[in-house]
Amino acid sequence: MRNCDGFPAAVVDRVAGLLDAFQTNNKLTLSELSSRTGLPRSSAHRLLTQLMEFGWVRREGHSYALGRTIFEWGALAQHHDGLHRAAHPVLHELHAVTGLVVHLAVLDGSEVRYLDKVGRESVPVPSRIGGRQPAFRTALGKALIAHTRFDPTGTSTAEQLAPPVGIDAARLRNEIAWIRERHVAHERGESIPGIACVAAPIGDGRTYIGAVSVTGAADKVDAVHLTTPVRVAARTIWRSLSRTTTPQRRVG
Repeated sequence: MRNCDGFPAAVVDRVAGLLDAFQTNNKLTLSELSSRTGLPRSSAHRLLTQLMEFGWVRREGHSYALGRTIFEWGALAQHHDGLHRAAHPVLHELHAVTGLVVHLAVLDGSEVRYLDKVGRESVPVPSRIGGRQPAFRTALGKALIAHTRFDPTGTSTAEQLAPPVGIDAARLRNEIAWIRERHVAHERGESIPGIACVAAPIGDGRTYIGAVSVTGAADKVDAVHLTTPVRVAARTIWRSLSRTTTPQRRVG
């Protein structure tokens, strides 16, 4: 994409116009899409071809329809929004009890993505809502890996995440097994020197959809005493969420 004023916006406008055209019809031909969007047939065809590569649009005979990726994104956004709404008041309660920064996150590939952050840290914690961190170096990530995708026996599967260079695989397998048994994860200085975290997965023993953590200066984080309030917060979020929705992410 060229770096000139207006070009990215113009492309976004055209893509948005094509996708918006499907609001009233499930299937549209190239001529119909060209007519509804005002795009030349050649431009519409070029954009549709690119959207098909990403799964946003699919071809059905001489017609086009919205692709599976669009619906997956919609379901994911709705699911994450429900998780955020259920968790937000609980995060404030946990912050009030512990005085530490509280995070809500989900596993996204080999990283954790922060959905919420409550509280101010006495030392800088470079996390932000929407930001990411390597999963294997955070308590949040390890809590989620232990309860979703990591095989502690070391069996290689398509879903297993490979530990990053510099992390001892045998030690990590033992740690993940420990986390899976106790439903709590600890991290001290692995992500940021001088910072420690305690995290617990949000789920019911079969399904897990996120994790909650408390974070602060290492000398302020007592992992033993913080385990119970973090676990309780995770269970409270799950109960609140399960009353309003049915999570779809299953332990793998």
